[in-house]
Amino acid sequence: MNWIVPYLGSFRSMLRLGGPLILSQLALMGIGVTDSIMLGWYSVEALAAGVLGHTVFFVIFIVGGGFGMAIMPLVASAVARDAITEARRVTRMGLWLSIAYAAAVLPAFIYSEPLLVIIRQPAELAQLASRYLSIVGFAMVPALIVLVLKSYLSAQELMRFALLTTIIGFIVNIPLNYVLIFGKLGVPELGVEGSAIASFLVNSLMAICLCIYAAIKLPEQALFQRIWRPDWASMRTVTKLGLPISVTSLAEAGLFSASTLMMGWLGTVAVAAHGIALSITSLTFVIHVGLSSAATIQVGHAFGANRLSDLKRSTIVASCASAVIVALTVLLFLSMPEFLVSLYVDPMAPELDEILIYGTLLLFMAALFSTVDAAQVMALGMLRGIQDTSVPMGMAIVSYWIIGIPVAYWLAFTLEWGGVGLWAGLAIGLACASFGLIGRFLILYRKLHAKAA
Repeated sequence: MNWIVPYLGSFRSMLRLGGPLILSQLALMGIGVTDSIMLGWYSVEALAAGVLGHTVFFVIFIVGGGFGMAIMPLVASAVARDAITEARRVTRMGLWLSIAYAAAVLPAFIYSEPLLVIIRQPAELAQLASRYLSIVGFAMVPALIVLVLKSYLSAQELMRFALLTTIIGFIVNIPLNYVLIFGKLGVPELGVEGSAIASFLVNSLMAICLCIYAAIKLPEQALFQRIWRPDWASMRTVTKLGLPISVTSLAEAGLFSASTLMMGWLGTVAVAAHGIALSITSLTFVIHVGLSSAATIQVGHAFGANRLSDLKRSTIVASCASAVIVALTVLLFLSMPEFLVSLYVDPMAPELDEILIYGTLLLFMAALFSTVDAAQVMALGMLRGIQDTSVPMGMAIVSYWIIGIPVAYWLAFTLEWGGVGLWAGLAIGLACASFGLIGRFLILYRKLHAKAA
């Protein structure tokens, strides 16, 4: 039974790393859930516009987020080799690239209404969503800064303050939304625009807090000292690893975002129910994202120090933990779907019954694809730990856009399955990705093992 001891140690390490990361992801997702719930209680139209606007924001954010996500394995590997200067340099260039990206995409937010009309969104919904986007676009800079600094701190196992910052953001977001959306305490009633302003203020608060903490906690690394000086070699390193991550994330996020846009073709009730179901499933999915990030850190440390036995244990422990969460998630979705959906809608809303029926069906579908969704994100985290991102990018593009989107469209509109067909297409795309990514990791692990032997 001595073989169990190392696995218990790896499990404790996973909990120490993954716990704060999961809670931080849940708190961050809670901010979006708060927005959806309050907009849903304001009006169904506001909820639909908020869902559409947030979808567009998230897709654009996830592309720029590749630079921030690349920081985690790079810093973890550098710290394992005691290369502190390298950790500082890649983080600085991650901030450079993220801020430059945010400035470049701002016009797309400001002039979003014509773009939404082009992709066949109803005129009234496009107009309302564009008002949200023209404000929330300015939140891109602090949001990406938060992502870079969280990766930087998490790679050095300093996740607790990042968690505290996110919890503070979640708490502050609730009264801000209430006051700005509904017009309280003498503030004008702003609806979706109020939700966008709250998002900007909350992200700015979190970015400031993390900057101050990083400077105080790690003074020897001097992260912000002469930050204006470029380091082209480090920038190339971050770009080389980060761009494939961005494209991979875009392919996955685009799968869900395209489904939201196609839901818009089915009407306001359909897109509102889709947004509710997606929000609920996202709350459970972020647990796997947190575990995946913990796996990236553990695998990154083991990879940087060339400890293959630790790498193997980390992947097994992370996969088992994710499987347990999947089982609990399926049980939750199948046992109380109507109750979960009802939390998002005003009980007096005339569309309540339609949304409950639609949302319940979508949660049944979510129970089916939660397994493969968890598998693909865990495999991605492990692959990033060994700094493999280019081939997974290709796998994601094929799985989500060559297979997932066409199948979703065919099921929804050719076979006329509607929203259920769209979600079935999502499941098929995710299943293809999970099998490919798991196979890729196993192949690379065998190569590493053979090389070490």
